[in-house]
Amino acid sequence: MDTKKILVIDDEEDIRQLIQTCLEIMGGWNVLTATSGSQGLLLAQSSRPDAILLDLMMPDMDGLTTFQKLQANQLTKDIPVILLTARGRTFDQRLFVQMGIRGIISKPFNPQKLAIQVAAALK
Repeated sequence: MDTKKILVIDDEEDIRQLIQTCLEIMGGWNVLTATSGSQGLLLAQSSRPDAILLDLMMPDMDGLTTFQKLQANQLTKDIPVILLTARGRTFDQRLFVQMGIRGIISKPFNPQKLAIQVAAALK
């Protein structure tokens, strides 16, 4: 069975490392990381991951802008996106579903449950 590839786009290094460790060890994923929306767009296009975990609040290009650019690109528009946000409960989750976002994981998240949450959002 092929190992699934997930791209994590988050500007916080400690969060990226924690997510990478959790998903590789507990989820069996091959994890790529990007420090910004623009770097994430390039990596998504070149590596064609099976899914993207995208931080909503980042400097320069926020998560929603990054998501819109992913959707506008023929090479990346079909990659499922899960949002990571510290404000998950304050946003209208139905709006995100209508936009095509696969799931929302609130920060802080439980590292032991992260791989399960990602798998559930992608099913």
